[in-house]
Amino acid sequence: MNTKYIDLIDQSFYFPQEDFKLENNQLEFHDINLMELVEKYGAPLKFSYLPKISDNINRAKTWFADAIAKHNYKGTYSYCYCTKSSHFKHVLDEALKNDIHIETSSAFDINIVNKLKDNGKIGNDTYVICNGFKRDQYIDNIADLVNGGHQNCIPIIDNYEEINLLTESIKGDFRIGIRIASEEEPKFEFYTSRLGIGYKNIVPFYEDQIKNNDQVELKMLHFFINTGIRDNAYYWNELNKCLKVYIRLKKICPTLDSLNIGGGFPIKNSLAFDYDYAYMVDEIINQIKITCDEAEVPVPNIFTEFGSFTVGESGGAIYEVLYQKQQNDREKWNMINSSFITTLPDTWAISKRFIMLPINRWDDEYERVLLGGLTCDSDDYYNSEQHSNAIYLPRYKKDKPLYIGFFNTGAYQETIGGYGGLQHCLIPQPKHILIDRDENGNLTTRIFNEQQKAEQLLKILGYEYN
Repeated sequence: MNTKYIDLIDQSFYFPQEDFKLENNQLEFHDINLMELVEKYGAPLKFSYLPKISDNINRAKTWFADAIAKHNYKGTYSYCYCTKSSHFKHVLDEALKNDIHIETSSAFDINIVNKLKDNGKIGNDTYVICNGFKRDQYIDNIADLVNGGHQNCIPIIDNYEEINLLTESIKGDFRIGIRIASEEEPKFEFYTSRLGIGYKNIVPFYEDQIKNNDQVELKMLHFFINTGIRDNAYYWNELNKCLKVYIRLKKICPTLDSLNIGGGFPIKNSLAFDYDYAYMVDEIINQIKITCDEAEVPVPNIFTEFGSFTVGESGGAIYEVLYQKQQNDREKWNMINSSFITTLPDTWAISKRFIMLPINRWDDEYERVLLGGLTCDSDDYYNSEQHSNAIYLPRYKKDKPLYIGFFNTGAYQETIGGYGGLQHCLIPQPKHILIDRDENGNLTTRIFNEQQKAEQLLKILGYEYN
């Protein structure tokens, strides 16, 4: 009988895969022996596999280069990293090895930009695309950057007042972009994004506030769909509407030469994940070229702002199953030694799906279970609502420890979870490991942050810890 966990995976998916394989009945992720990691550092454990960041950046660059060559596209391509996905220094250091640019979201992002400049990681030729609603400090920080000679800092106008605020703070000429307020999918609770300026208002806005302002040069039109880049009628319709606005603007604004299509590439969230990145890039370039050629306007330079795609697949979390609770005749709860609310907040907040696999015991019989976290909160669980289907794991045995891993968790979880701060029910934040490869391709590991201690949390709460 095929009753082992490995049999279930073989029957359900193509396995092994490029990023997952078995060695001696244990799971490897990008050739990392995960059980060795657990034996060395313990669990719970979070890790970042840094080479995957560079790998995904260069994959995207190749897709765009191929599409540009295939269609004889006359514009250039620039890859920007969306810093809000993960602001960590080790992430930026790895990403910036690959000749990329940066997209920011708030005032303190500019402080990070200044640190990167001080350390020689970026220069004035690096594009800094400034998105988001801009309060006073953000405006001041952008102005300081531009006044300091960073002409490739391009604030993306999000509302009608930002032009005047920037003009008052920036001493010389500067370049801007305008964000289109895209229309959301019908299932959304609202019709139009709160971000940016509506399609019909962009040309009048340009003529009223930008055209005769000698200090301001419009360079970029910014377009982003909340649900991401997907091969469906909604996405192609919104892209087409964006291109019509670009063409109308280009005909009256010669300085406009760039189209920022934002981010939105999905990342692998199950072993059955299937997304044709190369096709989507090819078709986007093709549609832009066809539309611009028909209107007899030059094609724009293309910018993207990939965040989750850049860093998401570099992250993972490993837990130990502590105990199994049989709550009724059908439901078995495997209790992990951490909390989903604190370590993977997207799983409970938006039912985000991640790849979940056991680290060991693949030759054991399997059973259907639910996964529960340690907090006393009813929402601290992971089940088929978040997972791609029902959860099956090797059968719980008290005398045979079971470790499970969640993969491609590298985007947003740390900042949403409040990295280094208070955690729900004061469950400590796990140890965080950085994994890299040396010049010979050998794996290296180091501790980025130890597991939180009681005194750290009590200090935040205002208690004196003795």
